Amino acid sequence: MVSSVAGPRPSTLRFAATPVAPTAADQRATLLADPGFGRVFSDHMALASWTAEQGWHDDGVRGLEPMTLHPAAAVLHYAQEIFEGLKAYRQPDGSVALFRPDLNAARFAHSARRLSLPELPADAFLAAVTELVRLDAAWVPEPPATLYLRPFTVATEAFLGVRPADEARFGVLASPAGPYFSGREVGLTLWIDPTLSRAAPGGTGDAKCGGNYAAGLAAQGVARAHECDQVLFLDAVEHRWLEESGTMNVLLVTAAGELVTPPLGTILDGVTRRSLLEMATDHGLTPVERPVAVDELREGARSGAITEVFAAGTAAVISPIVRFREPAGEFAVGDGTPGPRTLALRGELVDLQFGRIPDPRGWRVPVA
Repeated sequence: MVSSVAGPRPSTLRFAATPVAPTAADQRATLLADPGFGRVFSDHMALASWTAEQGWHDDGVRGLEPMTLHPAAAVLHYAQEIFEGLKAYRQPDGSVALFRPDLNAARFAHSARRLSLPELPADAFLAAVTELVRLDAAWVPEPPATLYLRPFTVATEAFLGVRPADEARFGVLASPAGPYFSGREVGLTLWIDPTLSRAAPGGTGDAKCGGNYAAGLAAQGVARAHECDQVLFLDAVEHRWLEESGTMNVLLVTAAGELVTPPLGTILDGVTRRSLLEMATDHGLTPVERPVAVDELREGARSGAITEVFAAGTAAVISPIVRFREPAGEFAVGDGTPGPRTLALRGELVDLQFGRIPDPRGWRVPVA
């Protein structure tokens, strides 16, 4: 689907900062000591407005504050919204860097087109994220914690009609974050849901929008009821082919030396997923994107043809998957512990993000 709003033109948005009084250093240190995930927020946020008449305007980085919406705002009734997720990483010399933010900017634009929202030019996206991180650099924790960044666009026009809204608001929040799966270093157990679906062909599965996640909450509840950490979704047509987890892409390591992941189409084009496919050959693995049947997963895990499985995403980084449950029973992957390839890929990725090893591909972007 093509957006009915105009595409991006060269941006004049610069997101100049209007600082507010910062949180006291001792209070900030207490919050950073155990931030959890998504519970603590920094002092500022980036904002910009859009209307069909003016385009993007009223941009800046200012104090964090509630957003006021009319009760008839389109986002509240028709779920016209998108978001992104990326992180800022404290480097060994005390500086701060982002990881491949250009990919987040491109995906944000793709999501906007799919949801008929105004596209934010890539340079404006990067300016908003960069300026917020620079202003709130004191909120970037020491490793292994990070500063999670949440860009979003919501339709704000007050109009009860089914059409693309003529008004929207863009923002970026910053939230210091610890591990997404705290205490799950031993590996995750996933529930293979045979009925509930995440996305269908032609739908919004490859866009990062809240509706995708809201639609997955029921399946996550089923997974928890079966004492699983997350759900593994199958395709919506045959309920046969692996898609992705509730919040992460899924990758498999085979005994033949392949790193296999389901193809794009109805799943999210994850930045971590793409990076791992590009890193695979350095680890002696051949990257493969192809359909994977749940029968292949089950039988491969039992026969040893599939030696490791893990989930990948910005929030969770790389999370080993060691066991699957389904209505007919359960099966383990390998010996039921995180595999060596998974841990090696995770180690290199994390070291790269935190600046502990060279960056030959130029994925780290210094910002503060």
